[in-house]
Amino acid sequence: MSPSTPSKLKDLTEHFIAGERVYDGVLLKVQRDLVRLPDGSEGTREYIRHPGAVAIVPVFDDGRVLLERQFRYPHRRVFIELPAGKLEPGEPHLDTARRELLEETGYSAAEWTRLGVIHTAIAYTDEAIELFLAKRLEYQGGTKLDAGEFVETIAVGFDQAIEMLRDGRITDAKSVAGLLWMKVFLAV
Repeated sequence: MSPSTPSKLKDLTEHFIAGERVYDGVLLKVQRDLVRLPDGSEGTREYIRHPGAVAIVPVFDDGRVLLERQFRYPHRRVFIELPAGKLEPGEPHLDTARRELLEETGYSAAEWTRLGVIHTAIAYTDEAIELFLAKRLEYQGGTKLDAGEFVETIAVGFDQAIEMLRDGRITDAKSVAGLLWMKVFLAV
């Protein structure tokens, strides 16, 4: 099958018919929808509803990147990742980024740049993570972690962070995307 040209692209849209929430958790909601498929038949789609999130690439004036170490239960191990967090209802993305950076690391930033958005697992969740660059960092004091949240911050040179991607020490999707965004699009 040859690829379609832009003027001959098929309509692949699936149309909602009916749906139900099959799980209503604190963070995640699982949805099951009946949809009309492009060929007119019906299908079922199960997916996780997520409130949305942000991830921050905090860069010190000397070029070091502020990362976090955090145990992630589903994988039963500690991950090295960018500071990040979920949106609160009605909270603008940049406000979430400022709040999460301060709460998780104790740092504020005087300069913010939106980098872009990633969709973490398009087959089974609607989660979107907005990526931000934070510069001109200033330590404001201790962290204000959520109950049950345990985070250790580390600062590494940007090249070392990229090497951590290469050798598999950083595998978290938002962190890989944020650091590579900096490397490729901002030529750090």
